[in-house]
Amino acid sequence: MTDQVDPSREPAAAPATEPRAAPPASAASEAPVSTPAWERAALEKLAFASLHEQRLARRWRTFVRLAWLGFFVFVAWVALGRSGPSSDVSAPHTAVVEIRGEIASDTEASAELLVAALRSAFEDEGAQAVVMLINSPGGSPVQAGIINDEILRLKVKHGKPVYAVVEETCASAAYYIAVAADKIFVDKASIVGSIGVLMDGFGFTGLMDKLGVERRLMTAGENKGFLDPFSPQTERQRVYAQSMLNQIHKQFIDVVKAGRGDRLKETPETFSGLFWSGQQAVALGLADQYGSLDYVAREVVKAEDLIDYTRRDNVAERLVKRFGAALGEGSVRAIRSTPMVR
Repeated sequence: MTDQVDPSREPAAAPATEPRAAPPASAASEAPVSTPAWERAALEKLAFASLHEQRLARRWRTFVRLAWLGFFVFVAWVALGRSGPSSDVSAPHTAVVEIRGEIASDTEASAELLVAALRSAFEDEGAQAVVMLINSPGGSPVQAGIINDEILRLKVKHGKPVYAVVEETCASAAYYIAVAADKIFVDKASIVGSIGVLMDGFGFTGLMDKLGVERRLMTAGENKGFLDPFSPQTERQRVYAQSMLNQIHKQFIDVVKAGRGDRLKETPETFSGLFWSGQQAVALGLADQYGSLDYVAREVVKAEDLIDYTRRDNVAERLVKRFGAALGEGSVRAIRSTPMVR
């Protein structure tokens, strides 16, 4: 017979689940041990400090590179353009060329720089006249002769008047240049003149004899040791040097007479090498009248606007010259220090 289920009977309850036991202490010890907080903080500080130092080093390297790049760009920019006005035609003005300091080939008053400035001034159609602003004690007669000849040529070519304005001093080679101007303006207290030539040196022969020092100079050529300061000067050498000075002096005198013409009131002391004040120079015909740069531009040229055409050595050229001089000196020292076979 089939058993029948009594609906009145309740189903048997499920057996109660027993609570799980806690893991043993050995299992807990096998789990990874967490790093203490202070060690983690120290590692983070070291890492951030290293990153900060690397970042600063990169920034500093970038700054140095940019600084050098800017320096070379500046040098190239200065080297490509000399100080001087542009070649564009300008408004009516008075062109100014400064002649300052010693007149020599390695100064800012060299023939190379002054001739270039004068050409720019004459070629500018806006320049109504060219004014040479002079403050120089003189210098090389060769440089002065080149400048004087170029002024005369440019005057004929462009037909512009040239004036010389003396500030403090216009002596010797500076006056050689000034006489090429149509008029010379001075201040009452300016120093003008010194029309002469000199060749200076020294001699140590007497002192060497007292000290018992012998000069051993060997030359191939009778006059190769001419004007050697450690050798006695012969009468023949003295006469020859004096004749050469007299010849250059004669050239100077001819240039002054040609430039000043009938305005020059010649006296026995005119070409003796003396210099005079501006007031005396006007009286002697060495200068024409009193006047400053502004006076000449305003009253004579009738163009008060001034434009400076003076050429000067730029920064790049000075660096190159200094570098070249230092390199040459180092080469000479290296050659001298080279052992020689004896």
